[in-house]
Amino acid sequence: MRFYKTIILLGLIGTLVSCVGGYSFTGASISPDVNTYQVEPFANRASIVQATLASDLTNDLVSKINSSTNLLQVHSNADLVFKGTITGYSITPTSIGANDRAAKNRLTITIRITFENTKNPKENYQTQFSRFRDYDSNFSLSEVEESLINEISEELVEDIFNKSFVNW
Repeated sequence: MRFYKTIILLGLIGTLVSCVGGYSFTGASISPDVNTYQVEPFANRASIVQATLASDLTNDLVSKINSSTNLLQVHSNADLVFKGTITGYSITPTSIGANDRAAKNRLTITIRITFENTKNPKENYQTQFSRFRDYDSNFSLSEVEESLINEISEELVEDIFNKSFVNW
């Protein structure tokens, strides 16, 4: 009886191992013939330029792909290519308080992503993502900017990853 249980257990393990090829536990669905990716440095074309935002977004996307997939990063001839442009960086009032003064402000970051899958061109896309955070106007932007950018960047990178790998 113990022999049969061992055989069944080994069969189940074999089945699970053979299914892992195109799936990861992050929800990413990656074709087994895709092995490499490339993230070109983001360009910043926003009317307000935050000095480190483009490089931070580039690095954050690379980190996300490295931590969530087994793909190898290369600098040319990749199976998957990401190109990003920051198209918007704006601060706008969202609610008015006493004396017609803004009670809350909103930082919005908008990016355009071009994704190319050289193995399956049907998955190529070009789309825009936008995320924002509101903050109390009692704080200056310089006091909260870094933490807001980090939160927004994390969501933008998650959006890019999901659109590219989870197929939402």
